[in-house]
Amino acid sequence: MVVATPSPLIRRGNKKKTAAFGVPTIDLSDDKSIASEMIVKACEDYGFFKVINHGVSKKVIARMEREAADFFSRPVSEKGRAGPAAPFGYGSKNIGFNGDKGDLEYILLEANTLSLSQRAKNFSNDPSTFSSVTNDYVSAVRKLSCDILELVAEGLWIEDNSIFSKLISDSHNDSCFRVNHYPPFITPNNDDNQDELNNNHWGLSPNPSKSRVGFGEHTDPQILTILRSNDVSGLQIYTHDGFWIPVPPDPNEFFVFVGDSFQALTNGRFTSVRHRVVSINSWKSRMSMMYFAAPALGAWISAPPQINNITNIYKPFKWGDFKQIVYSLRLADSRLDYFKNHTQ
Repeated sequence: MVVATPSPLIRRGNKKKTAAFGVPTIDLSDDKSIASEMIVKACEDYGFFKVINHGVSKKVIARMEREAADFFSRPVSEKGRAGPAAPFGYGSKNIGFNGDKGDLEYILLEANTLSLSQRAKNFSNDPSTFSSVTNDYVSAVRKLSCDILELVAEGLWIEDNSIFSKLISDSHNDSCFRVNHYPPFITPNNDDNQDELNNNHWGLSPNPSKSRVGFGEHTDPQILTILRSNDVSGLQIYTHDGFWIPVPPDPNEFFVFVGDSFQALTNGRFTSVRHRVVSINSWKSRMSMMYFAAPALGAWISAPPQINNITNIYKPFKWGDFKQIVYSLRLADSRLDYFKNHTQ
């Protein structure tokens, strides 16, 4: 099923616009033909949706959250030994290599068994448990990614429904796993805390004087991002019509983002979604776990013939080449412009 979108509740000012809406919600236990159609529509309209009845066990999620929480609760000096992130490892404040900063700390790992096993000793006093738990979680969300990509192919009427998912299931895939931890944020004027929380619950824009940027606006360069967070708000997405949308957290379900590579794979039919995290009054820290589904470095990103109609918006490119461009740019920069087919 898909949750109906209510009439927008709009707030304007300082060139910023926000609106409340119902997050497109896909029930993966529905008939495949229904789920695939609804996923395609959500990807076209928002580049973003939530999935329920996703098949990832609560135990797998809870164990991963406990391992991450245990690491982040350690003294700064101890956590620092797992960094700096270059790009993998433990990082704090700095995002990427080009001066972007955020109010967070994070773990970034390669999402493959060998690398997770080798790095586990940096994040836990029980490396075998950390490695096992992380592998279980990554395996579960990778399968979820493949299931979603196969439903997309079906919804696009592509005969080979593994055309996208095999990019992720390739043993040499370049997927990665990230856990972000945002500290609690309480403004000096605590009298307004409840009002601010109420406003956020109803989807209103946070007062800029009572918020700070946890992670600046950006798109994800990979194919899909699968996100799960705790019950602390902060995530916002940017819609095609110019609104920042606060997304209510749901620790029991997953949120799915269209990435830049999927935009190219669908010849622009889907658009990668810009998003950010804004820290709002909360006594509790926000923690989110993201699986970034990416192909092998040598894989070609090119829309299949069923989507490549008359005009090919993007020239074919290798994921590894695109990744190097991503690393050379600032967080908010547009990346796919480098591969636009200007000859058409």
